[in-house]
Amino acid sequence: MEAGPSGDDLITAWGLVHEAMSTIQPRLLHGITPDGRDMAGPWFEVLIRLQRTPGHQLPMSRLAREVSLSTGGFTKLADRLEKEGYLERHNCASDRRVVYATLTEKGLEFIVATRVRHVERLREHVLAPLGEAGVRQLAAIARTLRDSARD
Repeated sequence: MEAGPSGDDLITAWGLVHEAMSTIQPRLLHGITPDGRDMAGPWFEVLIRLQRTPGHQLPMSRLAREVSLSTGGFTKLADRLEKEGYLERHNCASDRRVVYATLTEKGLEFIVATRVRHVERLREHVLAPLGEAGVRQLAAIARTLRDSARD
């Protein structure tokens, strides 16, 4: 006899997580730019990670991994973000293999304004249905899954 949740229960639970993310993510990014445009998920993830990092810079390889893009896919995204004036690339002085993505002043202003709308939508679509305890529990569960996948 199987202990704990059945295979069907596990499949259902994971399917619900995936379905919830697929449904909520577009709502979180709909019309959130300062001029009211939608924002693509990878653009937002890169800019918000840079905004939240001291010095507003991270190695491009790390950013690619954290936003689940291939190196080539991330390079194309970085090209577009750089063309918009939101980020710059800089070589590492001590290791020529490392290239940093650095948030520009324009990028910082853009993501700070966008973040305000994103937080409003998180309050509406995540906090309202889950409550404070639910948000803390969600963060703990997500952190546990993320950390276990890194081992």
